Amino acid sequence: MREVQRSSRMADNAAPARCAADSGTNRLNFELTAAAFIFVLTLLVSLAGLYVQPVILEKAVLRPYWLVRRREYEKLVTSGLVHADLMHLGFNMLTFYFFAFPLERRIGSLPFVLLYLLGLVASELGTYVKHRDNPDYATLGASGAISAVLFAYIVYYPDTELFLFLVPIPIPAPLFAVAYLAYTLWSARQARGRINHDAHLGGALTGLAFVALMEPNAYRELLTTLFG
Repeated sequence: MREVQRSSRMADNAAPARCAADSGTNRLNFELTAAAFIFVLTLLVSLAGLYVQPVILEKAVLRPYWLVRRREYEKLVTSGLVHADLMHLGFNMLTFYFFAFPLERRIGSLPFVLLYLLGLVASELGTYVKHRDNPDYATLGASGAISAVLFAYIVYYPDTELFLFLVPIPIPAPLFAVAYLAYTLWSARQARGRINHDAHLGGALTGLAFVALMEPNAYRELLTTLFG
């Protein structure tokens, strides 16, 4: 999720986990699934907004100041279909590709769509509370929803090892999750830079809560995997 100021400067931010998973669950067949639909739709709308009709991006971004004042509630969803630049889009879609497809096969299409939408909307709540009185603030991108997908995946597949860009060593998924949440919480409190850490944190917590509500046994399996 990226922040946008009226000056048109956009946040240097991409998906929360720029990574690939070293797991047999990631042998993907790109078939017509809910994840495939979201993947293609996001690519098409984002690319159209970046290179064909920039007005698409302008109409899709979420402005917390106007969310309630103008009842622009659809922006909670449309903002997740557009991205600030090609790198922002690429990192988000790469993370989505590695984790969304195996997660959908694990939990089913309907729960996956519910998780994605909840992650997208819930990730904006903190942003709204923090910036609801700032008419110059805007945000866009699917990072909050993708954070929800990533963290739900980690609960189901805790033995996955993540390879982050610029870090050429495997990182156990649970360790990454703890470090990421700690860093995001700290960064959100600093209010520095142009990365929307609130959206990342909201999405990650949504993913963890979703699994706890839908399939609490997954956490028992997680603890068994971690501690025997």
